[in-house]
Amino acid sequence: MSIAAPEWAVIESVRKELLIDGDWRPAESGHTLEVENPATGEPLCTVADAGPGDAEAALAAADRHRHEWAARAPRERGEILRRAYEEIVERTDELALLMTLEMGKTLAESKAEVAYAADFFRWFSEEAVRIEGSYAISPNGAGRMLTMRQPVGTCLLITPWNFPLAMGARKIAPAIAAGCTMVLKPARQTPLSSFALAEILEGAGLPAGVLNVVCSSAAGSLIAPLITDRRVRKVSFTGSTEVGRLLVEQSATQLLRSSMELGGNAPFIVFADADLDAAVEGAVLAKIRNGGESCTAANRFLVEAEVEAEFSRRFAERLGRLRVGLGYEAGNEVGPLIDEAQLKTVEDLVADAVAGGAKVLTGGSRIDGRGHFFRPTVLGGVPSAARILREEVFGPVAPIVRFSGEEEAVRLANDTEFGLVAFVYTQSLDRAIRVAESVETGMVGLNQGMVSNAAAPFGGIKSSGYGREGGHEGLAEYLETKYVAVAS
Repeated sequence: MSIAAPEWAVIESVRKELLIDGDWRPAESGHTLEVENPATGEPLCTVADAGPGDAEAALAAADRHRHEWAARAPRERGEILRRAYEEIVERTDELALLMTLEMGKTLAESKAEVAYAADFFRWFSEEAVRIEGSYAISPNGAGRMLTMRQPVGTCLLITPWNFPLAMGARKIAPAIAAGCTMVLKPARQTPLSSFALAEILEGAGLPAGVLNVVCSSAAGSLIAPLITDRRVRKVSFTGSTEVGRLLVEQSATQLLRSSMELGGNAPFIVFADADLDAAVEGAVLAKIRNGGESCTAANRFLVEAEVEAEFSRRFAERLGRLRVGLGYEAGNEVGPLIDEAQLKTVEDLVADAVAGGAKVLTGGSRIDGRGHFFRPTVLGGVPSAARILREEVFGPVAPIVRFSGEEEAVRLANDTEFGLVAFVYTQSLDRAIRVAESVETGMVGLNQGMVSNAAAPFGGIKSSGYGREGGHEGLAEYLETKYVAVAS
């Protein structure tokens, strides 16, 4: 299916230059990079391809406006965020189509992401006026203790391709609320959503230089000089653990405040007393949302022996009925993977599991033809040595492992270097609380297959990173605490 005129109009309407100090400009070198439609493998457009000189200009602009922006009234910052929220909601259809074209997810999922992204602007518009300090008498009565919260300074924000609008919103909104300036580096595969968001913020009254956007095909050469520059005081990154470790090493020279939202290997635990209908629907959501290309996607399905066969049968039947195809075509429920490299990774992980003895209950292969499509897949009897149980699959593949008893379930769930989220299905309140306390993750979904909420702290532990985005904690990530000792 070729892209029709209305879809092309959405692509044409978006700015494709770099945003630096309020000016949309081409890259200093004149270079551009190509944005691909993952559903067809065909190019959508080209955008400016930033180099180190562009990154330096963006940082200089953010630093130049840092003090002026920090001094703006909290109410003013909040009203900018509120106007942005309203504009995003108003333009839901347009933004969703843009996202589907550059990332591949279905229109229904893109619309849900637009709503999720908008919620961050609404939440932090309300939080901007609630930045509080404290006043207390010194314990010895000899003075007073005053604390205040101040913006951390200029921030470097690095976002991934899988949620191109929401991940930008989750970082930009609290930075604006706190009074920070920023340089945003979106993923090279999906820059258009970030450019559209920047335009919306401009229209909402965000002053020039507060948000600067640079996209690049050579992220390393762009980021390295920024992260070691003394003008940067915080880095926030969402992406792979491998890249996150490198950024932490680079940021150590400046002792930067940092937030790292990294990889996951989420266990989805189904106990024998679970409502199986609810568990299957939750499993579909936890696995297939965003085509499985999510750090919170269920990666290992741990099912108690008594219900393993029945759960596996129902789950395979449910995934086998899902309609795979172009995200912008009505009725499709699963879109393409982002690119050929990711498709090959998913293929290799499935092949490794099958070679070790796993049984394909449904799916198991790519869909021939244009684009990067893989059939929704359920694997039964997955051996403990299979790579898919240790590595983040980032695709629509669900490996099932049998367990016996609560103790083994927790042991298997924690047998990973990652610790982002766990999903637990049981009708026992006592067990739910015990397991929620025992699993080594930053988040837990109890009898639900999705945990993301703008009003809640999102983040993990272990190799899944540190820091939180969303909720009250998300604003605190962009604030420093200053203590003032006052003589009496």
